[in-house]
Amino acid sequence: MIRFGPAGIPLSCKGRTLQDGVEDVHNLSLNALEVQMVRPMYEMKDPDDDEIGKGFRDISDYFVLCLDRDGELVTDPDEPIEETDGLIVLGDDIVQRYSDLEMIGDMAKWLDVSLSIHTPYYMDLGSDSDLAGKCVESIQNSALILNALGGDILVTSLGVYKEGQDREEVDDTIRANLEYLLDWWSDYKIKPRFGVEITGQQDVFGSLDQVLDLCKDFDGITPVVNFSHHHSRTNGSLLDMEDFIDVLEEVSPYCDGRFHLAFAGVEYADGDEKRLTPIKKGDLKFDPLAEALIDMKPNATVISTSPLLEHDAMYMRIIHERILSRKVSKMLKDKKKSEGSEASA
Repeated sequence: MIRFGPAGIPLSCKGRTLQDGVEDVHNLSLNALEVQMVRPMYEMKDPDDDEIGKGFRDISDYFVLCLDRDGELVTDPDEPIEETDGLIVLGDDIVQRYSDLEMIGDMAKWLDVSLSIHTPYYMDLGSDSDLAGKCVESIQNSALILNALGGDILVTSLGVYKEGQDREEVDDTIRANLEYLLDWWSDYKIKPRFGVEITGQQDVFGSLDQVLDLCKDFDGITPVVNFSHHHSRTNGSLLDMEDFIDVLEEVSPYCDGRFHLAFAGVEYADGDEKRLTPIKKGDLKFDPLAEALIDMKPNATVISTSPLLEHDAMYMRIIHERILSRKVSKMLKDKKKSEGSEASA
């Protein structure tokens, strides 16, 4: 099955809540939505007297994601809050309360909308400053949100190369932080997959080879193929169906039978992405990817990161259905012709 959906709440959606977004995606005949953690605001709050003894699922005044208990996270929403706990509170950009996550997750399953989440776009796990720790926390919080939603995969980039930095040292720091995150993933029984995305610029960690090396060295990493980014990094290498098949076959051993893909038009120069564009612009075309997906018949989710978001998600779905219909029609005609030849022989 091939799913299509936008990276974020559809632009045409009258409401701006996550619930509105899921309903709108379904109404547009799409079946995937990637939640965008653009600028999440976190704060630690002491519990009020009337909150002690309750589970944080029962707090309705604000969104408590988890508890900090002596430096350890408590993620069970029914665990009674203790007086010395810290409440990790998020802004209401995603939902207004924790229980909304579970309700929206159930609704998405009922509507057959697959949910994923993208961490904030600037990630720097290779930093030797406090920034790396904040990025780790941001990934953890995004994972807890997606876990409560019952979603499929968290998507993240990992780090940047700043001027003057030793790239091998940055890579080693990224790997150390990634190992910590994967251990945490297992310890806290996070069910969604951990996806590392191909990035679009030379000074950002995340070439196809780098992502595949991580998949080989660490259990539990899924490669996320952002075709716009890869096309930019490789100076326009994705032109024919075979080009897309080559990439999909490279990542396939690490995808557990489920590809998570991103697509948009793109402008690039000298191996660096300059800007994303509507799909109909530029030299990166969706038709050969649709042909590749039809040829390989995988389970795949294709997320539109185009500025047109849901419009281009629907455009991709229509192109995929049109090419599939054309191929099926040709196959039936060839079969009928072959049967006629055999009958007349």
